[in-house]
Amino acid sequence: MARGYAARCPVSPVKSAWLAAAAAVVLLVAEGISAQKVRVEEELEAYPTESVDLTCQFIDGAGRTKLTQVSWIWEPTEGQRDNIAVYHPSYGQSFPNLAFKERVVFLNNSLENPSIRISQLRMSDAGRYTCEYATYPSGNEQGTTTLIMLAKPKNSAKVVTVQAGTKSVVVAQCEAAEGKPAATIKWLVSVGGNHSTSTTSGPDGTVTVRSEYRLVPTATDNGREVTCMVEQRTQERPWVYPLKLSVEYPPSVSIEGYDNNWYVGRSDAVLQCLASGNPVPTTLTWTTASGSLPDTVVVDGNKLLVRKVDDAVNTTFICEVKNKHGASRHQITTIVIEEQRLITPAPPTGAIVGGILGFLVFIAIVVTVVYFVRKHQDDADGPPKHKPPPPGKAGSSTEMLNKPSEPPTATETAPLSPGEVYYEPTGREPVTNLDDETPGGQNGSAPPVRLDLGKYDNDRGNNLDHEPPAANICRGESFVSPAMYV
Repeated sequence: MARGYAARCPVSPVKSAWLAAAAAVVLLVAEGISAQKVRVEEELEAYPTESVDLTCQFIDGAGRTKLTQVSWIWEPTEGQRDNIAVYHPSYGQSFPNLAFKERVVFLNNSLENPSIRISQLRMSDAGRYTCEYATYPSGNEQGTTTLIMLAKPKNSAKVVTVQAGTKSVVVAQCEAAEGKPAATIKWLVSVGGNHSTSTTSGPDGTVTVRSEYRLVPTATDNGREVTCMVEQRTQERPWVYPLKLSVEYPPSVSIEGYDNNWYVGRSDAVLQCLASGNPVPTTLTWTTASGSLPDTVVVDGNKLLVRKVDDAVNTTFICEVKNKHGASRHQITTIVIEEQRLITPAPPTGAIVGGILGFLVFIAIVVTVVYFVRKHQDDADGPPKHKPPPPGKAGSSTEMLNKPSEPPTATETAPLSPGEVYYEPTGREPVTNLDDETPGGQNGSAPPVRLDLGKYDNDRGNNLDHEPPAANICRGESFVSPAMYV
């Protein structure tokens, strides 16, 4: 009858969708109410060898639910369920799983609070733990806790000794073993290269992470530093471990000590053989181009001591060193001279520069002093600061100054009669205002001197001491030329 009604009155698709949604909501609400009755912790973290408490409590506000039994169920993987602890008010406690026997205990003999403690934890104990009640009349009620087992990784790092070459090889390794969750490895380096990382999962859920650093090793890479850094959730701070690369290579050799001053008779000449290599060279040999060493030299380790310089050490010395990767040699030719060279050390560059600068400063000071002294003299010897007076009248000697001078001509003149006065102007001094009738000359010049030629002729030989003195006229004070005696 019901089937026929459904056939006659089919439900519309829209109404069916609404009914399905309402049913889902009802189920969700019912599950929420059910989940709220069993109170547990959603997630816990623990470490191996430690203990953990899994709490469980039944909440019954109305007090109408009857509790009959409680069980703890362990789910290590999806779909696997094992009872590890059961409590019944009449039959007591039971621990059916041998893996947890003697490691699991109930904290209370109570159905309302059947919390348990798991001791001596193992990594394999990780999983979901469900506290499940058998109740009446609602049936089973449960709550689930996820236990996350953490493991601190065992970190290590080491270098790999390699030989210098042309191929990329592993020079350092870093490992974070048996950690959970998996660790992260980083490299802090100052050399070129690259790294690769791999992971391996263990049977107990732990993860081992390995990383290798590679490069093309050279002799210069020996001793350089690379650092491994491990980061993981259980570590408070990153684990950092520095490493020094170990690159082996054949030795290299050099000789020092020869100063180009090996003269005959010298006794303090020394040659030193310097070698580097990895591993350290184990064999060092001194020879000469002819094979054997002269009798005047002594080998002291890597040093060659010359007792006395003579023609025997005028040769080529060879130093050869060896390690397990090969041998290397270096040679130097020494020349013996007859006499000692006097080697004068070159002055320091700073002293030379300082001396040049000091000399330039001194020259500048001298030039400055000379300039100011000459300027002062020029100011003192210059023309008078006052303006000379204008000419007294036309036709005076001032006009003569303005006329261009004519070159002197040689002419014959009659001898002067006694008593006459002769004036001879010179081209060196200009003549000023000679027509002035004042007794003295212009500009403070002396009056003209009259000469008695007859008397002069008579007394020429005898009265030289009584010759009239030259006029004492300063340059710039007078333009009158001195008189000339004929």
